[in-house]
Formats: sequence, C-alpha cells, structure tokens
Amino acid sequence: MSSRSRTLVWFRGKDLRIADHEPLIRAAADGEVIPVFVFDPYFFHPQRARKLPHRMQFLLESVNELSQNLVSVGSKLVCLSGRSSKVIPEIVAAWNVSRVVAYRWVEPFGRVRDAGIARDLAVPFDLYEGETLHPPGHLRTGKGDPYSVFTPFSRAFRREAAIPKPLPAPQDLGPVPRAALASAGEIPGLAQLGIPVNPNIQEGGEAPGQKRLADFIREHLADYAHGRDQLGENATSRLSADIKFGTLSIRSVWWAVQELSTTKPTESAERFLTELIWRDFSYSSLWDRPELLQAPFRPAWANFPWRDDPEAWEAWVSGRTGYPVIDAAARQLTETGFMHGRARMITASFLCKHLLLDYRRGEAHFMRYLTDGDWAQNNAGWQWSAGCGCDAQPYFRVFNPVSQGQRFDPDGNYVRRWLPELSSLPTRYIHNPWLAPPDVLTLAGIKLGDDYPEPIVDHAFARNRFLTVAKAHLNCPN
Repeated sequence: MSSRSRTLVWFRGKDLRIADHEPLIRAAADGEVIPVFVFDPYFFHPQRARKLPHRMQFLLESVNELSQNLVSVGSKLVCLSGRSSKVIPEIVAAWNVSRVVAYRWVEPFGRVRDAGIARDLAVPFDLYEGETLHPPGHLRTGKGDPYSVFTPFSRAFRREAAIPKPLPAPQDLGPVPRAALASAGEIPGLAQLGIPVNPNIQEGGEAPGQKRLADFIREHLADYAHGRDQLGENATSRLSADIKFGTLSIRSVWWAVQELSTTKPTESAERFLTELIWRDFSYSSLWDRPELLQAPFRPAWANFPWRDDPEAWEAWVSGRTGYPVIDAAARQLTETGFMHGRARMITASFLCKHLLLDYRRGEAHFMRYLTDGDWAQNNAGWQWSAGCGCDAQPYFRVFNPVSQGQRFDPDGNYVRRWLPELSSLPTRYIHNPWLAPPDVLTLAGIKLGDDYPEPIVDHAFARNRFLTVAKAHLNCPN
C-alpha cells in the first residue's frame, strides 16, 4: 500500500450528497477514500422502518442517488448491514483504514453511539461540524450559559464570523479498494422493508434538492415573507426534507439566499434566513439540553395533568375533529408526509390546548409521518405550541381554529384540497360548516355527523378548560 492515507467516509443519513460534503472532500485530498453507508437495524429493521414510511422512501431514494453520484466521480458507495457499533470497528481493521470521518450528530442517541465507536476504534474518528450553520453549543450568553430566548441568540449568531462558503463536489475520487468492494451489499428496496411506494412523497436525492432550491429562489422567495403563512399558496421553500437528510447542505441553502440578499436585500430573504437561524437555535437547545426529548424545558410543566382520551386522539390523528383546518392538516400529513408550517402550529396548539392531550404524543405522531421529521425542530415546535419550551408562546395564547383558518386560508383552497367532502361549501362557511343553514348544507351535499363530523369540542369551552387547568397547575394568578 502507498504512504497515502486510507479514509473511511461514513455517510449516516443526514449528509446524502457529494457537493459541500467536507469530510468526503477533505479525505479525498489526503488519499484513498472508502464511502460507506451502514443499514443499521436500529433504523432499518422492517418493524422499525414501517413506522417511518415517508422518511424511509425519501431516504432510500437519496441513498440510491448518492450511490450513482459517487460512481460518476470514480468511486462507489459500500453498503453494509448490521449494528454500526460493531460494523465500523470491524471494517476499519479488515480494510486497513487510517481514520474514520463523518458529520457530528446533535441528537443524544447519536452522540452516545459515536462516543462508543470512538472508544472501540484503534484509529482516529474525526467528526466534522455541518448539521448547523454554527456549531451547536458554540454561542453563549455573556455569563457563558446556553441561550433560552431566540432574539438574543439571533443577535449573537449575526455577530459571529461569516458562514463558510460551500465546497464544490469532488471531480475524481478514485476507485475503492477491492477488499471493500468484496463486502459491499445492496441498497434495500421499500418492498423489502414492507413499505408501499407513496407517489405523493417528495422525490429524494441531491439533484431534486438542488432543483427545489433553484425553483424556490426563482419563483417563491420574493413573496416568502407574505406567502409563507398562507395555507393555500405554494410559497414555502419545501426544502426541509433536503436539509434534514443533507441532500442539500445547510450552508449551501444559506449562501444561495444570502448572496441574493447581498445584491438585492429584501424582507423575504431576511425572513427566510431568520428561519434558518431558528433551526440553529433548536439544534443548540437540544445539544445543551438533551433531556428535552423526554421532558419540557420549563420545570413547572412537569407532571402537567394531560388527559387520556382515545376518541379525541383518534379524531385528531384521522382528521375528524370537525374543525376543517385541523382536519385538512391531519390528512395532508398522512397522505403526503408534509404539513404546512402554519398548519403545524395550529394543529399542535389544538391537540394540547383544545383536547388537553400530551404534546409528546403529537410530537411522536409527527415524527412518524413527516418526511422532514427532525428531532430538534419537531421537539422545539411542539414545546413552543404547548407553552413549555424555550422561548415558547405564552400558555394563555390559544389559537382559534376557525379564525386561524379564515386568516391563513381565506379562500378555503387548502381545506377544499384535503377535505373534498366540503369542496362545494361556500367560502363563508368553509371553516365553520356547523354554522351553515340546512339548505346550504343540503345544496353542498353535506350531512353533518355523517359526511363530516360536528366539532369534537366547543372552542370557548376548550379554551376556558385549558386556561383553568394551566393556571391551577402553574400557580398563575387570575
């Protein structure tokens, strides 16, 4: 073997690209590269994979394209199966690897896994930053504490050195050693995991992600500040799954918008960049407080008296609450693996405050069905909605699902798209069909209670019930 190093580049499901992949690019400059993906049963056992159908479809499409992209630059993705904690040390020894490189994970289970592997390896295990714009845990208050409020975090973020520019994709990685090729397995198909193909799921892969980014900047960024909250408009970026799986690097997205903002500053570009800073805030919060995945940030919310109501839960999950904007969001999620950001806030608030059901149940449901299911951001969003998280909305702010629908879906297009049984209802009643006169319902072909349910709970009653319970538990003055 030559004196050049042999580096194992471990792709781990959040970095499924070759452009701006710093571990890959740096390793290629040093010597031989062995790209590896391990199908760990922790995620890929069929019983587990079937619980994450939308994410699995996007991920496997992305791994397949990554494999093709590596072939195009003279390399090959070596796919292996087994526990990562066992497989990685074994192949390092068998293939005479000099070092292992990967991107650092923020989630606590990833950190524990990596610490164990680092102990078992006889070679360096180098973890690169790249899941966030600034390293998680890097920004601190003047007292050296983690930030718990977004605005000062954002100011500190903006004061930091500029985000490094993305690196170009490698042009020639060179062949993979024979020993590694001999061990390579196949990328499993959805059928092997017992998951049917869903044609409504976004296409995974680096090229589709790059196209979505270009389309967003060209067609939707200019109206982002206004249109991002409108449920019936296609004004959001739809880049969340690409960022989650790393088919686009977070800094490539930042720079694509930042460069446009530098030449022609706009409110929309700044609004979008602020959303990326919110993402960093969520990741930093989880990095410093890994217990957030189990417990609320605010200790006063521990042991909150959430209700156990199977019928209410099933109505919320299946889109049968009787509140059209809530039900439309529920069906969009299960059918497409996506839910509009504003709809996430409305429906999360409804579960916690109207139904008094534990936010962690909703959090887990979202993680099951969201293609962009992201531990840090999903947890932050649910704790924000419940009122128990970092920089959360006040507990006494209870969204009215009717007025939210009227404000953010004024023409009813979103509701009609996902609730076809209400499609003939006049816009005046689209968000409160129970107020429609009998003749209007008849003309629209709707029998409340049969074709579409009556509201599961009255808004005023639910609001008062939640505030009464919350005030008593949190010892808040009237």
